[in-house]
Amino acid sequence: MRRALLVIDVQNEYFTGALPITHPAGHLDRILEVMDAAAGKVPIVVIQHHTEDGPIFRKGSETWQLHPEVAGRPRDLLIEKSLPGSFTGTPLEGWLREQGIDTVAIAGYMTHMCCDTTARQAVHRGFKSEFLRDATGTLSLSNPGGEVTAEEMQRSILAAQAQFLSEVIPASEWIGRL
Repeated sequence: MRRALLVIDVQNEYFTGALPITHPAGHLDRILEVMDAAAGKVPIVVIQHHTEDGPIFRKGSETWQLHPEVAGRPRDLLIEKSLPGSFTGTPLEGWLREQGIDTVAIAGYMTHMCCDTTARQAVHRGFKSEFLRDATGTLSLSNPGGEVTAEEMQRSILAAQAQFLSEVIPASEWIGRL
């Protein structure tokens, strides 16, 4: 098995912007731990979401910037994306195949949006997916579709991922596999 760590959208928007991640506790610490453990052992792909003129993730804005702790860590590839899936319209799949990668570990934000979509895309493309349950994060939602707490959202997405898509594991177990 040849792994890559995908660090998805760990950007200021989720800390100082309109979408503060609230669950699980310690989510950023776990992301940084897996990045540190992977450095020099497993390729690290940092993925950064952007819009050209939207109110969130506007390219070049302060909230679009990578979180400083992630920006300052080693990475093998930086990919920009404009849709939830990290494979859509990006060189990610080709790069992973060139590296001989067959398994991707999913860390970052938001569990229910870009992490979930990316894991599903990976599986559809023949990659195995390891979804790091405490190195992904989400928030509570209230919209025309309903209301859900961050805890309910995280639990639901992890359960769905574990059904047929990803191996859902804690960051500490993933680090132990390295």
